[in-house]
Amino acid sequence: MKNYLKILALIVSVTTAFYACSGGDDSGSDDGDGGTTNQAPSSFTASVDLITETTAALNWTDATDPDGDTVTYTITLQGSEIAIGLTVLTLDLTGLTSSSSYSGTVVANDGNEGSSSASFSFSTEGTAPALHLAFAEFDTDNTDIILSGSNVIIETNGMANHTSPYWSNTTERCATPPMGGEICTNTDTTVNHPLFVEPTATSYQFMAPGNIDDFNGSYSLTVLAAPDLAANSSATGLGAIGIAISGANIYNDQEGPNMPLDNNTIGSFDYTAAHTGPQSYHYHLEPKAWSNDDDALIGIIADGFFIYGRKCNSTNDYPTDLDASGGHTSATQHSEGASEYHYHIQNELYLNQYYILFPGNYQGTPSNIQ
Repeated sequence: MKNYLKILALIVSVTTAFYACSGGDDSGSDDGDGGTTNQAPSSFTASVDLITETTAALNWTDATDPDGDTVTYTITLQGSEIAIGLTVLTLDLTGLTSSSSYSGTVVANDGNEGSSSASFSFSTEGTAPALHLAFAEFDTDNTDIILSGSNVIIETNGMANHTSPYWSNTTERCATPPMGGEICTNTDTTVNHPLFVEPTATSYQFMAPGNIDDFNGSYSLTVLAAPDLAANSSATGLGAIGIAISGANIYNDQEGPNMPLDNNTIGSFDYTAAHTGPQSYHYHLEPKAWSNDDDALIGIIADGFFIYGRKCNSTNDYPTDLDASGGHTSATQHSEGASEYHYHIQNELYLNQYYILFPGNYQGTPSNIQ
């Protein structure tokens, strides 16, 4: 009997030890060394709805954990964490910017270094900008104005819509450029262009080579429909820096590298302070074909701001608060009473008788005129 009891006790002891060794949390997978490997939360999806100009609702499906761990969620937006430790499946996004694109991730964490994620992206709503009223004054035969989202594209053939001695005509003229070699214009012309007029401010002898209608090309400028002032101004360069309402280009106060306008260069200008050049017919000074000591719209500069004549429409006088580029903020005849930044031809004589069209820096961010 005693031997029987000893055998029974031994069996119970071995059985208890076996269950003690094989007991514990049987969740997770075997790691090959007798332990378990934590499993990440399941995959899930994220979506955004109820989008307005400044708010949106972020939603995601439930990420389940194979190990039964509690899952919490971390939200990142534009690379920054905006919420952590969430146990709900939605988050209101506020303080957004209208007409802007956003992206982010929802990360599901199980508290044991296991995680899974879902990405999302969306764009807030916004009121599409309208085409500025000033564009209605641009010549429709020479220019096309296109509103494309938040941008405006101005395309021009580079021609002008007014008279000039630089239109093709039957009077041959020849000039010798600095690099040598004679260049003759109108050698085979048999009829005057309808917009041709005889030179008055210049003469055939001093006119530059080429005619307005000799140039066969196009120019394009893309600017913001609602441009902003830049943190720092930037210098203009040679070539076109703006497009006039006539369709021709606007140049600065330089005729070449480190060559400011002088009387010799100005001697080639027609009555509206323009002449031909290597690329196109263009204006350097106040364009008297349509603006002479007034508030007329001249055109648009490459940074998206309009330029007007010497007087301001809001006061019918010369503005006294212009910055170094001839710009200030006030209402114009095209702003419907709202104040907006724009440029003016500065009422300062150059060489005792002229008014430079745009001698300053860009105050906005310029685009190339291509």
